[in-house]
Amino acid sequence: MEQLLHQPVLYHEVINALQPKSQGKYVDGTLGAGGHALGILEASDPDGRLLGLDVDPQAITLARENLAPYGERVRLIQSSYDTLSDILDTVEWDKVDGLLLDLGLSSIQVDSPDRGFSFQKEAPLDMRFDPQQLTSAADLVNGLPQDELADIIYRFGEERASRRIARAILKARPLQTTLQLAAVIQSVSPRKGRLHPATKTFQALRIAVNEELDRVENVLPQAVAALRPGARLAIISFHSLEDRIVKRYFHEESQDCICPPEQPVCTCDHKATLKKISRKPITPGEAEISDNPRARSAKLRIAEKL
Repeated sequence: MEQLLHQPVLYHEVINALQPKSQGKYVDGTLGAGGHALGILEASDPDGRLLGLDVDPQAITLARENLAPYGERVRLIQSSYDTLSDILDTVEWDKVDGLLLDLGLSSIQVDSPDRGFSFQKEAPLDMRFDPQQLTSAADLVNGLPQDELADIIYRFGEERASRRIARAILKARPLQTTLQLAAVIQSVSPRKGRLHPATKTFQALRIAVNEELDRVENVLPQAVAALRPGARLAIISFHSLEDRIVKRYFHEESQDCICPPEQPVCTCDHKATLKKISRKPITPGEAEISDNPRARSAKLRIAEKL
C-alpha cells in the first residue's frame, strides 16, 4: 500500500520536537495515514501511548491498519482536532506529554480523485474532509451570492482576481465538477508563471467548506490547556493564513503582558503559558523537497508549556 511507504513532512524534525518518552501520552490531532504517529510510538517504546484524531474516516481506516502492530498503545477516534478537550475527557486523559497538528490537506485526500480536492482530476465538487458533513464545495459554488463567493476567494485564497472569478462562476452556474470549475477560472484568469490559475480558488473553497481557520483558532487554547508543564506543541502549516494564526498565538502566549505598547501600565494580567522553542519556523531541506515537492511550503513551529 502506497500510504505505508509515505514518509510524512518534516518527520525527523517533529519527532525531535516532541521528544517522545516511554510512559508518555501523545496526541496526533491530524492523524492521516499515521506516519507521524508511527514515529511517536517507536520513539516512546515500550509504554508510550498515542491518541490519534482525524475527521476523515478514510484516514482512520488507513491509520488503524498501519498502526495495528502497536495494539493497545494506540487509540484512534474519528473527530476534528477542535473537539480535543471533549475527546480527552472521554478517554480520561488529564494532561498529555506532546501534541502534534499537521494542518491542511493530506496526501490521502489529494490523491483520492473522487474527493474533489484537485483541479487536475475530474471529480464532483466536494472537498469535505468529513464526507458526512452537510456543506460541500458545490453548495458554495452554486449557492452563494456573488459578493460572498468573491469574499471567500479573496480572504481564504488571497486571490486578487476574486471578483472577476466570482462573476464568471455565477454566469456559468450550475457547476458540478472540478474540471468545469477550473476551466471557468482559467477563462478569466490566464496562467502566469508556475501557479495554476485555479490553485488559490480551490484552496479558498476547501478552507471555507471545512472551516479550517476557525478550527485552528479554536484548538490552540485547548491544546495548551491539555499539555502538562514541559510538554511540547508542534504545529505544521502549509500556507500563510494558518501560519499567521499559530505565530500570533505563540507570540502572545509567550509574553506576560499583551497590552498595547503605548500603554504605560499593564492592565491585562496576562501570564505567559508557553516558551517558543524555535524563533523562526523550521522548514524542509532541499533533499526532502526534492523527494516530496508537496513539502516545499511546510513550516513547523514548536512551543513548550511553562
